[in-house]
Amino acid sequence: MKRMLFNATQQEELRVAIVDGQKLIDIDIETAGREQRKGNIYKGVITRIEPSLEACFVNYGEERHGFLPFKEVARAYFKEGVDVRNARIQDALHEGQELIVQVEKEERGNKGAALTTFISLAGRYLVLMPNNPRGGGVSRRIEGEDRQELRETMGQLTVPDGMSIIARTAGIGRSAEELQWDLNYLLQLWKAIDGAAGDNKAPLLIYLESSLVIRAIRDYFQPDIGEILIDTDDIYEQARAFMSVVMPDNMNRVKKYRDDVPLFSRFQIEHQIESAYSRMVMLPSGGAIVIDHTEALVSVDVNSARATKGADIEETALRTNLEAADEIARQLRLRDLGGLIVIDFIDMESNKAQKDVETRLKDALRHDRARVQMGKISRFGLMELSRQRLRPSLSEGSHITCPRCNGTGHIRDTESSALQVLRIIQEEAMKENTAAIHCQVPVEVAAFLLNEKRQDINLIELRFKVNVLLIPNKHLETPHYKLERLRHDDPRLEESTASYRMAEAAAKELEADTSYSSRKKEDAKPRQEAAVKGITPEQPAPVSVPRPERAPRQEAPAAKPAAPAAATQ
Repeated sequence: MKRMLFNATQQEELRVAIVDGQKLIDIDIETAGREQRKGNIYKGVITRIEPSLEACFVNYGEERHGFLPFKEVARAYFKEGVDVRNARIQDALHEGQELIVQVEKEERGNKGAALTTFISLAGRYLVLMPNNPRGGGVSRRIEGEDRQELRETMGQLTVPDGMSIIARTAGIGRSAEELQWDLNYLLQLWKAIDGAAGDNKAPLLIYLESSLVIRAIRDYFQPDIGEILIDTDDIYEQARAFMSVVMPDNMNRVKKYRDDVPLFSRFQIEHQIESAYSRMVMLPSGGAIVIDHTEALVSVDVNSARATKGADIEETALRTNLEAADEIARQLRLRDLGGLIVIDFIDMESNKAQKDVETRLKDALRHDRARVQMGKISRFGLMELSRQRLRPSLSEGSHITCPRCNGTGHIRDTESSALQVLRIIQEEAMKENTAAIHCQVPVEVAAFLLNEKRQDINLIELRFKVNVLLIPNKHLETPHYKLERLRHDDPRLEESTASYRMAEAAAKELEADTSYSSRKKEDAKPRQEAAVKGITPEQPAPVSVPRPERAPRQEAPAAKPAAPAAATQ
């Protein structure tokens, strides 16, 4: 049986897991102090227009301004008289113009948040696009008769002019009454958002995307989920309150977990969650996949490692690649990896084996909520994927860049670091008016320079008539060092400060300027208060009517020429 598990026993973290028996299907983690802005709606003001980028920058109330491409600007914001088909951004918009924007992509690295003026409001069964009349339809994940049936039901709904709706997968089998209730709630929400935007000046946070509790139930709950288990009282009450309004017929599935054994330990998923943080993930047959992040893409390498169950090398490669296809699809969901992903499968000679692996991966990706575009295995054994980024990846929410290697994963060894410092000392000594060089280095680098390279340092001092002071600093680690060049008129030359005192002073500076401290300061910033908070539906949700069993489809006789045409509809 599938279950949805909510773990909130640690106030710093709320974790939501979807499990099938004891297998982890999906995980979402919300960390206190790290607010997620995707889906939030703001009133912003254009601060700069960049014709070369066909975009503008918008101040929406955060430290870094958002990036708004011209193609994401609704026609309603264009100046009067502008030809919509041939409009240029500098002619259609102006600096200081206010507009309602929604965060489409979170800030990442040096890039500000990506914004759009085409607002989308997600409900349980529908997504409302209040200023995009051409964006309606049915989710791409819905196929066949379900798609046609849902289109017919949507045709019975009353949608205001200038708006459109998209049916979500949760809308399959729902009556027109249930869909109309969801639409009415979203229209009520949009009315409140539009009103708040008109009554306030930019920049302003208008609407905050729902909490993880509500988002998880809204987006992940499916009829095949038998239980929703929650281990804290406040989250339990939130879930019951939401279910009582939106899905009252499923209230009995929300249960309080009262066992002494921690909830995630009960279902043995803690070690599975940890695998989502690991670079290497083992496969059942003894193979492994290795996941590495680069600036441009995510690379996944498939290794046979200790896999020896196959009768020959080709069978071993196929077995390992098939297992890897299943695990890669799962890890993409768990880690929420987005953008370009390149998979290096083990080389296979047979074209049939390659197609089997492609089919296995395609089937495994069907359960993914994100949109995934898949290529074929190339002659080099590589497959390219493009995956929609639903939220910041698991590592982005819980990791910081290593302050020692700066994210590369490698550092220079002691000898290489020492030789680099020696060359820089020589370079600085050659500059005019140099009286002394004070260089603080890690202890092991200092030991190498003061012993193995003592003669080289003496030669630099004699040749350039400078005083070289090497200061071992136990608070520094390779490859870091601190070098100062003192001129002849520097007053510090007359001071008789002991070298170890200099190291202590540098340690205090280092402690005051760490990435952890700066992160804490960032997390301590007060959150903006949303102008529009909880909206209560005007009417309770209608009780769900059981879906009638669909009659088995009869195949037409093969002799009739109309049969192939009917099958392609």
